[in-house]
Amino acid sequence: MMGIFDFLTGEFIDVIHWVDDTRDTMVWRFEREGHEIKYGAKLTVREGQSAVFVHEGQLADVFTPGLYMLETNNMPVLTTLNHWDHGFKSPFKSEIYFVNTTRFSNLKWGTKNPIMLRDPEFGPTRLRAFGSYTVKVADPARFLSEIVGTDGEFTMDEISYQIRNIIVQAFSRIIAGSGIPVLDMAANTADLGKLVAAEISKVVAEYGLTIPEFYIENISLPPAVEEALDKRTSAGLAGDLGKFTQYSAAEAMTAAAKNPSGGAGIGAGLGMGMGMAMAQQMANQQGPWGGSSQADQAAPPPPPVEHVWHIAEGGETKGPFSKAAMGRMASDGNLTRDTYVWTAGQDGWLRAEDVAELAQLFTVLPPPPPGA
Repeated sequence: MMGIFDFLTGEFIDVIHWVDDTRDTMVWRFEREGHEIKYGAKLTVREGQSAVFVHEGQLADVFTPGLYMLETNNMPVLTTLNHWDHGFKSPFKSEIYFVNTTRFSNLKWGTKNPIMLRDPEFGPTRLRAFGSYTVKVADPARFLSEIVGTDGEFTMDEISYQIRNIIVQAFSRIIAGSGIPVLDMAANTADLGKLVAAEISKVVAEYGLTIPEFYIENISLPPAVEEALDKRTSAGLAGDLGKFTQYSAAEAMTAAAKNPSGGAGIGAGLGMGMGMAMAQQMANQQGPWGGSSQADQAAPPPPPVEHVWHIAEGGETKGPFSKAAMGRMASDGNLTRDTYVWTAGQDGWLRAEDVAELAQLFTVLPPPPPGA
């Protein structure tokens, strides 16, 4: 950065211009070093610059790019402030600030602390974001009065922190109120960026600035939430646990089969073990005819307890006899309707025909034998 000025008779400044070689200077004050500016001095304002005159702390004339002869006809505000008459041609004192009006690009922003929001799917959660932006001085006079003040040299670093705070504040407010699910934000970063840029522009316009470009490069969840999301995704891909187990076993068998060296035996054993495990699991999931069983199918009930019977004959108790044996005795005539019988749980002795389970032995007869 360098200011170039010449003097007439060692007292008056004749040439005023600024060459910026820093690329980060936003405002530079022309150093008069106590000298007065000659009436009619040459002012050069290059492309991407503006020159602002300040007289005794008051903003005066603003010059856009071009070559000027500093006279009363192109310094109306300064002429009014100094009450110069039409024939004024004397040297004068005034502060001159050059403002860089080009874009300052590739500036970074990011959320220092996580943003709290209520996600429609995950509930209360936190997220971080970062990106880049460009800034440009749109109103040199306002920028000079609102931000710079009397700073002789003002760089981008001196305002970038404030702009980042404005960006994060606007971003937090828009994200929290957008209602966009976290999982859909990655697909909507362009639209979100436009909303945030429009909101930021309203604020920075008060400082004479504009944000021509604003980008959201990444929106991320806390590690714990990302881990839970990964598990949820894995579960969704796996589907049924049994199918996932079969898939994993098949993958392991395929990997073992592709191993040509050293581990052939191990691979074969692993494959056999996986195959047996998978076959066992498939057998458990299928019925005896190969049909798939339901996961919630009830186990079969236990078989009924078969009764055994005692009979009373000639004042003696005989038995116990199974129902099949009782049937044979009924066929042989050793068990009649009037024979007294008893089984566990029965209240005393009863005649055989009074017991429903035995009465049918006397009413259901076998068909005649073949050849009868």
